[in-house]
Amino acid sequence: MIAPPRLRPPAEPAARSTTRMRILAIEDQPVAAIQLLGVLKSLGHTADHAKDGREAWRMLARGGHRVVVSDWRVPEIDGLQLCRMIRERSGDYVYFILISALKVTRERQIEALAAGVDDFLRKPVDPDELGMRLHVAERIIGFTNQVKKLESILPICGYCKKVRNDGKYWQEIEEYYAKNQGTRFSHGICPDCYRRVMV
Repeated sequence: MIAPPRLRPPAEPAARSTTRMRILAIEDQPVAAIQLLGVLKSLGHTADHAKDGREAWRMLARGGHRVVVSDWRVPEIDGLQLCRMIRERSGDYVYFILISALKVTRERQIEALAAGVDDFLRKPVDPDELGMRLHVAERIIGFTNQVKKLESILPICGYCKKVRNDGKYWQEIEEYYAKNQGTRFSHGICPDCYRRVMV
């Protein structure tokens, strides 16, 4: 008797991302803040809260937040101005999601995009929609981290010690540093080379 074919178990659904991001939520309305923090934590992220833009700026200055979810209208410094301030500073890229209870007109969308806003959401925030936007934020942050690592690598010839610039042109290391970092070199001879070459 021929045994019936063994059936494979159905494929399990793709696991939800286990990467936890530290997110700064900016909301001045207590009930809305509790709801937003609850949604962020239910999505598996660490969420900190600031009640106004000035407090948020102080928290961002301490570092650690790569994603901001901010109401457009918050006291002290509004969400749009806070985003401008973040874009003007140096450091790791911060993904910025702006939320608003009002319909965002085309003109205001253009203004927000010019300020550096990455995404928009309507209030009250839908948990599934926020989860999808945060998934995109996670990918963007991952890409920026990879680019930063690549930019920190300086190709150097193992023989002549010339370095390759962004234009794929090989130049003397002194010339490269003088042009890109303003470093000036003074030439001398180290003790090892003195003994090897001069003696």
